[in-house]
Amino acid sequence: MRIVLIEDNEGLAKGLSAALRDHGFAVDWLADGAEGERFLRNEGADIAIIDVNLPGLGGLEILRSLRVRGDAVPVLMLTAMGKTSDRVTGLEAGADDYLVKPFEVAELVARLRALARRRPELRANVESFGALRLDRAARRLSGPAGPIDLPRRELALFEVLAANSGRIVEKQRIAATLYGTGSEVEPNAVEILVSRLRRKIEGHGVTIRTARGLGYMLDDGGA
Repeated sequence: MRIVLIEDNEGLAKGLSAALRDHGFAVDWLADGAEGERFLRNEGADIAIIDVNLPGLGGLEILRSLRVRGDAVPVLMLTAMGKTSDRVTGLEAGADDYLVKPFEVAELVARLRALARRRPELRANVESFGALRLDRAARRLSGPAGPIDLPRRELALFEVLAANSGRIVEKQRIAATLYGTGSEVEPNAVEILVSRLRRKIEGHGVTIRTARGLGYMLDDGGA
């Protein structure tokens, strides 16, 4: 499941992104409200987590923009303001849930899974690609012979490609999802991960195709 997190507190955002990935979510993080709104408009999401107070464009403005154009993506708002009136304002603007800082990651994950259950069209926890089975809840990729041993980032790479199966995923977006937006990453870090993952899934009817100058695409021959 693909989460878009729009949060300007870098420490909080990085911690949440890492924790959510450990729970099987693919995460795109944006620190600026205007950039986050453009990302949601152009790329979309399964669920959006949006802070209320953001530079560039406020969280409520992003939310209202989503709803005005008919985007029904579930939105969980984050706020440091715990007043009932603040929560009511957000819910009336179209938020699906509200979480007041500070909060436990376990509660956030539970709320995200509850939002996902309301959207039956969201991807199942277990999905097949060629002869591979991806169990998002258990964070496990398996073949006919059993689980495939993948380090965390290689598994996260497969997850983001799987979430966009048959479509090219830009290299910059992969880097931001795996390492966090704005992180200093070696230029060839993504290529190395792709090469390692390719070797491990070879022979399972799944190919990672390279679109030179653009990015990568997971192809299981289903198109």
